[in-house]
Amino acid sequence: MAMRQGNILTTASSQIYLGIDPGLNRTGYAILERSARGPILREGGVIRSTASLTLAERVFEIGSGLREVIAQYQPQAMAIEQIFSTSKHPKTAILMAHARGAILFAAADAQLPIMHYAARQVKKLLTGSGAATKEQVQRAVQRELRLEKLLEPNDVADATGIALCHYYSIPAVNGLSA
Repeated sequence: MAMRQGNILTTASSQIYLGIDPGLNRTGYAILERSARGPILREGGVIRSTASLTLAERVFEIGSGLREVIAQYQPQAMAIEQIFSTSKHPKTAILMAHARGAILFAAADAQLPIMHYAARQVKKLLTGSGAATKEQVQRAVQRELRLEKLLEPNDVADATGIALCHYYSIPAVNGLSA
């Protein structure tokens, strides 16, 4: 069974967005709420797969863990990082694609609208540079959400950044401001 680790940071309800940083070993997720005061992080965590299992079992763990998150928080939309590939690490993109497949299946099964964001797009929105480092993204997320400390691991900070990108890319509904 997938191991889900998360930290509940607040408990209000309104428009809820799910941000996802897909990975086969660890999939980061963030639950972001739109409020009149701005974005609020409700939870951030990781869904881990068990490395000793088969690929099919690991993909199932990721999908099952995400279904639990969706059932608990009932987000109105999901934002996910697009796959990118480099000639140096083509296997990484293939493994991420397996995880993304399970994630997209779980979201579609829950009838969630899904938005895809490129990593460079998220970095540019948060830091002003599409080539920002992981640490720069973590600090931008910390500043934007007025958090006392950096979100860790990077998967959670990245998922939160993706959720923030979606938050700022769509219009507010029901009189809530961006």
